[in-house]
Amino acid sequence: MRLKLPTRKITALPLSAEDGRLAHMAASILLDYPNEERRSRFAAAAASVALLPDPLRHAFEAFLSAADAMTQQELEIHFTATFDLKRKCCPYLSYYAAGDTRRRGMALVRFVEAYRAAGWEVAADELPDYLPMVLEFSALSDSPIAQELLAAHRDGIEVLRTALEAVPSPYSHVVEAVSLSLPKIDEETRQRYLNLVNEGPPTETVGMTFLGNLKPFSPSGANTEDVRV
Repeated sequence: MRLKLPTRKITALPLSAEDGRLAHMAASILLDYPNEERRSRFAAAAASVALLPDPLRHAFEAFLSAADAMTQQELEIHFTATFDLKRKCCPYLSYYAAGDTRRRGMALVRFVEAYRAAGWEVAADELPDYLPMVLEFSALSDSPIAQELLAAHRDGIEVLRTALEAVPSPYSHVVEAVSLSLPKIDEETRQRYLNLVNEGPPTETVGMTFLGNLKPFSPSGANTEDVRV
């Protein structure tokens, strides 16, 4: 009999645009590799989420409390062991649709096109589908493209949350906060993520839609700004 990971439904919260931006910036900070410089920003993130709606605030506080109990070395080791060594805990969104396949490169190009269409360029040495980067883009950009990127990869976000809960890892609370901040998922998306939870990202690309629901983007021609500076 196949063992299946437990799945827990998350009820999305109606948020103001400002609350959504605060939640996504905080999640961007907390989900990135917690080196000393990044961890020094945890206090500012904690202050920024203090007035968010209770379920969202509680999710962030659960992570911050767990992180506070870890030394710098312990937190860095936990991050690496969780996100670098566990297949279903991948922080790169296109991985859930494309897996480790050659066609993933096309999905990454689509992300770059999305940033450029909103007038942004990827400035850091990081893949453009890195969840903290997409969340930072959502927090800083007024373009609806940021929300389209997250919506198109909602199933991957739910797989990540479920996998982190199963580890278990306190990072699951941050991804739960992200889920709470996004629109309610439809049944088709829920079924996709349930399948991914139990089967994992694909290793073959035959017959699959590796770009998910992400449409092509065209450059806007606007002045560009950097994301992930």
